[in-house]
Amino acid sequence: MTTNNVYSRRAFGALLLGTTAACASGPDLEVPAPVVFTEGYGPHFDSGYNLPGIPPEYTQGINRRMSGTYLGEAPRNSIDVDPYAKFLYHVLDDGTAVRYPVGVGRAGKSFAGDGIIQLKKKWPGWTATANMLRTEPDVYGPFARGIPGGLRSPLGAAALYLYRNGRDTYYRIHGTNDLGSIGNSGSAGCIRMFNQDILHLYDAVPTGVKVHVRSEAESLRVDPENYLRGIELPAKHIDPDAIYGEEAIANDRPPDFDAVDPNTLITIVGSN
Repeated sequence: MTTNNVYSRRAFGALLLGTTAACASGPDLEVPAPVVFTEGYGPHFDSGYNLPGIPPEYTQGINRRMSGTYLGEAPRNSIDVDPYAKFLYHVLDDGTAVRYPVGVGRAGKSFAGDGIIQLKKKWPGWTATANMLRTEPDVYGPFARGIPGGLRSPLGAAALYLYRNGRDTYYRIHGTNDLGSIGNSGSAGCIRMFNQDILHLYDAVPTGVKVHVRSEAESLRVDPENYLRGIELPAKHIDPDAIYGEEAIANDRPPDFDAVDPNTLITIVGSN
């Protein structure tokens, strides 16, 4: 839910998701309770894909998109990432910010300092870097040929590409289907977001936006209460057949950037 709050330096304030009670429609007939998604995290159509909603257990408390007064140290019209508290702030011109929960790299693998968003892509393909293949061949080696853009891509629904001094850093702010990684450390270093959140951010920021990733000292100074939020996850090993197998390929397709959400179409029936 996007709500207007003042961002305390010590806490954003947890907002608890309400629940809807289930009911039965008759004797001996159980009707499953409908899934109530946190606002902003329901099913979403994009580029020909029907993205499922984010189950509410992943967006409880502060692990959700929120907006309010920004009390950090980054300039306006920029992105401020706290890898220790697992949050990304889009700092707006009016002194407010939208805060998103993120997943970050394991210890020693995260981007740090300043960069700039020089490139944006929706549904981008992914290729392991030489460093990934060298340092974790068991994890990334089976995918050395890369993964095309679409539902199988580890970069999810969109990616913002971080550059420094005109050169690609190979770090990205991107979407993910690994819902449990959000709010934790577990990637090879990039900044992960729920697909619904990266699409929201993608539409809000142009290329040229500056990005600052906080140091440990900055995180402790600005948001000590959320310092070291989450856990460090082990590297995840994926069965290559889940990516390159015939069934996986058949269930995926290239994005269609001109596709229209069928749920928005209105058929007008009239007489001649």
